[in-house]
Amino acid sequence: MTDTELLFNPFEPGFTDDPYPVYRRMRTADPVHQHPYGFWFLTEYEDVAAILRAGLSVDERLVTDPEFREQYDQLSEDGMTILNRSMLDRDPPDHTRLRSLVTKVFTPRSVAALEPEITEIVDSLLDGIAGAGRVDLAGALAFPLPFTVISRMLGMPPTDHDRIRELSGTLVRSLEVVADEETVRAISEASDEIAALIREVIAWKREHPADDLLSALIAAEHEGDKLSDDELIAQVALLYIAGHETTVNLIANGTVALLRNPDQLALLRARPELAGNAVEEFLRYDSPVQQTRRVTVAPHVVRGKEIPANTFVIACLGSANRDERFWGEDADLLRIDRADARQHVSFGAGPHHCLGAALARLEGRVAIERLVGRFPDLRFDGDVEWNGRMNLRGPAKLPVAV
Repeated sequence: MTDTELLFNPFEPGFTDDPYPVYRRMRTADPVHQHPYGFWFLTEYEDVAAILRAGLSVDERLVTDPEFREQYDQLSEDGMTILNRSMLDRDPPDHTRLRSLVTKVFTPRSVAALEPEITEIVDSLLDGIAGAGRVDLAGALAFPLPFTVISRMLGMPPTDHDRIRELSGTLVRSLEVVADEETVRAISEASDEIAALIREVIAWKREHPADDLLSALIAAEHEGDKLSDDELIAQVALLYIAGHETTVNLIANGTVALLRNPDQLALLRARPELAGNAVEEFLRYDSPVQQTRRVTVAPHVVRGKEIPANTFVIACLGSANRDERFWGEDADLLRIDRADARQHVSFGAGPHHCLGAALARLEGRVAIERLVGRFPDLRFDGDVEWNGRMNLRGPAKLPVAV
């Protein structure tokens, strides 16, 4: 089968700029799709929502498909990434133990208390945008807000923001299909560099503990067990990277959606109380995370098709969030007053529901509400440049004028 015949080919031109026509094609032709490369792909809302709650594994080491194993083993030889050692890739009871150590910091009540600080950061960033007049909004607001917030929560010392952004952008490529050895090496090198940076920070923090999340993780115990050094580095890396990468996309994707739909931008300005629901609609309409994965531990039947045990399954969140069978005929339209927008699957479900969902919602709401409220002449100032990722998809550059 050639690339042009593949029902799902994430390397076809234009896919990462706009994957939704491909998802629609898959939902129509084969919503429970076995790819020639061995993995399975689910695209309809009901199937995706069900598999997220089905108690399947997330441990890729269980997959037995030869082509998948070849790529996985290549990553292992080059040094598995630190994200592969985090709770992201662990099943209970390890996942339960690791998650319990940080859950209390991300409760809705704890996160809500951060709103004054987040508002202050946003307003400071908007001051800079106002002074410049024309900016790359991805670099001027979408990235620095969540990066600053998670850095403060962790108690990270000042660091090279541009370098961290570059490294994390490379590292998260490990969460999607990797097509070439050069990318595999780049991912491994980025992982090593971030791990070394975090190891130095942890060593410094052991000598200078403070009232922050990193100090709490160093001291934390779960039923008498402390995190090992590798576990500690992995959890910090996950919080540090996942704590900003996804929210960057939420803010940037949401802004693009509003600017491309001026009627919805006008509605938000007229009814600012819709800001919270607008964030839910942004998450549905253009999900910051397009895919998540599960591994079957036994044969698993979806719509009459049996997926074998030890098989890699991609649950396509981006497709589920546009499934017209669930959302109706206007699934491809942005509607910030959509009554059921919060039923999106962008944060996953079940034991692996996104730990930072409340924080992402808060940052997205404050950022976009104050952005559109402050700048009545907000508009595009050039073409959007997408980041080229098939999973954590968002603008690499978002030129706007105010």
